[in-house]
Amino acid sequence: MTAHIDTFVRDNLPPPELWPELVFDLPELNYPERLNVCDLLERAVAAGLGEKAAVVWEGGQWTYEQLIAQSARIARVLVEEMGLTPGGRVLLHGPNRPMTIACWFAIARAGGVVVATMPMLRPGELAVVIETARITHALADVALRDAVEAAGAEAPLLDKVAYWGDGGDLDARAEAQEQAWPICDTAADDPVLIAFTSGTTGRPKGCVHFHRDVFAMADTFSRHVLRPETDEVFAGTPPYAFTFGLGGSVIFPLAAGATIACVERPGFDGLCETIERHGVTTLFTAPTGYRAMLKSCDPRQLKSLRKCVSAGETLPAATSDAWYEQTGIRIIDGIGSTEMIHIFISAAGDDIRPGATGRPVPGYRARILDDEGRPLPPGSTGRLAVKGPTGCRYLADERQRNYVQNGWNLTGDVYRLDEDGYFWFVARGDDMIVSSGYNIGAPEVEAALLRHPAVSECAVVGWPDAERGQIVKAFVVAADGHEPGEALACELQEFVKREIAPYKYPRAVEFRTELPKTQTGKLQRFRLRQEAGA
Repeated sequence: MTAHIDTFVRDNLPPPELWPELVFDLPELNYPERLNVCDLLERAVAAGLGEKAAVVWEGGQWTYEQLIAQSARIARVLVEEMGLTPGGRVLLHGPNRPMTIACWFAIARAGGVVVATMPMLRPGELAVVIETARITHALADVALRDAVEAAGAEAPLLDKVAYWGDGGDLDARAEAQEQAWPICDTAADDPVLIAFTSGTTGRPKGCVHFHRDVFAMADTFSRHVLRPETDEVFAGTPPYAFTFGLGGSVIFPLAAGATIACVERPGFDGLCETIERHGVTTLFTAPTGYRAMLKSCDPRQLKSLRKCVSAGETLPAATSDAWYEQTGIRIIDGIGSTEMIHIFISAAGDDIRPGATGRPVPGYRARILDDEGRPLPPGSTGRLAVKGPTGCRYLADERQRNYVQNGWNLTGDVYRLDEDGYFWFVARGDDMIVSSGYNIGAPEVEAALLRHPAVSECAVVGWPDAERGQIVKAFVVAADGHEPGEALACELQEFVKREIAPYKYPRAVEFRTELPKTQTGKLQRFRLRQEAGA
């Protein structure tokens, strides 16, 4: 029986016939009926790790007991002072910092549903998330107050907000709590997370995950591929709002009784400093990050590393080899998705074949399908399909029918399966651009460009790039009265940075007199992508 009083998320899940088939092949995936992700922390204390460092940063740390206490005080603020009821959605808007972690568990402890968002999102983007998930509460870093307040003005449903940090109110309100808030008695299949992903049609999709799903990502990839020990120290660059970052930098270390090291300074120089300062053993970042660190890090800063994980974009064999030559560590590659919550194909140790993504993670099944949905034999190239203990459940979104077909999750990737069961990435099969590990929907960038009066038409595609894997490239037909050229290209780039999150802007702009279209006038992005391949 659900613990949720506010049943909006449950009421807006896809109909059962559109759910993927869930597979619970491993004994550790047979979870009890009552489960809350905060049990991860309680288990560490029960195992005698209460006084062990859970989170460390420059100048401070929280033990497991202190992290529990902090999140329990914030949970009481949410419930008793802000009126959150179980099932209510809470916008979590902050960088990868200790308070973001404490707030994440506070929301879950109170029985709420976490909706974490990228710190770089603009007010209009936040407003779409607020309206889609019907969010009334928010916890945010005070440095991001302006964006949250502007988003609240666009989406006035958001009316209960608390900020942490200098000038905020949440720290003092939490400190004043004399008693901790108990863990809500949630069901294993109660929603705890709505993770928003970029949509190929421009509007983001909310992926709903249950309490058991958060456990499952630790009990599959982390337990069987990463195999962490309690003495490990984890760090990474992906934002906690990405499930890749949530797993690698929060859930995996805490599930293993290990330690999280928060990266204090932005950029890869700051990451290298964090690795050296805290003796980081386990690193999560995208291929772009490993390439940047090869250039910017002193090898002595990396000597504590034992395991390195890559996802978010395909890992080229050249990057894998270069990292191995400098560090002696072979990068663990993997493919995951927001819909599946984390990595479902990977390989570690002697099983790694540079250039290949790997084989299905224990607990998952994968196959290659043709255009008609029929399985293809080894040696074939086709659409990647996967199933396991997690799967796609979009919040009130018709695109569920595209992602889940015949019980399988179709990721939008084209893969080749070799004779030994290894999966090799070939290409994306849709309009998603993956740049430096970030997913960017081409139509969203096009929509931003079209709001500029100098743009008559435009098309956005992913363009090959040695450093970032892909960059966003825009093909623009200038409106009458506007002169194509470098000055206009720069103006459009700056305009897009103001309209949507800056990482989505087109790093290349090419002006055309016309764009490729069908006879009915439909834009043919694939023909532009073919130019990139050529």
